[in-house]
Amino acid sequence: MKILFVCMGNICRSPTVEAVARVEFARAGLDIEVESAGTESYHVGDQADPRAIAMAEAHGYPMSAHRARQLCAEDFSRFDHLLVMDQVNLRAARARGPLEGRERVELFLPFVGISEPVELPDPYYGSNRDFQRALDLARDGIMAYVDRVTGR
Repeated sequence: MKILFVCMGNICRSPTVEAVARVEFARAGLDIEVESAGTESYHVGDQADPRAIAMAEAHGYPMSAHRARQLCAEDFSRFDHLLVMDQVNLRAARARGPLEGRERVELFLPFVGISEPVELPDPYYGSNRDFQRALDLARDGIMAYVDRVTGR
């Protein structure tokens, strides 16, 4: 299975979820390939936000090697699921994709079984507490998915 996590700039939320997923899927013995992308091109080639890197790495999720990239047409056929962090980027991702493949684009938290909050809030303009919240929701979502897939 291949999962792409998507946010706006691919420097905060989606790379955080990708980093958490990579570690937790490996710990659970799941063979799931993960990547992340942004709907916009603002940060293509940039590292993740230093605050996101610091938060993730402080909790054991390596993220310093990440480089932002933009969602592309090939992603819609290459990935089984494109899991988006919020409604704005859900609409943007669906608009960007070909008709076949749009059904693979879903909101991340509801897909993994978390209904509240429905969106993973963007910490970019926030404080360290907002980055901690994003990491907590990323971990909660990934662990809920691991539990569901492994039957725990």
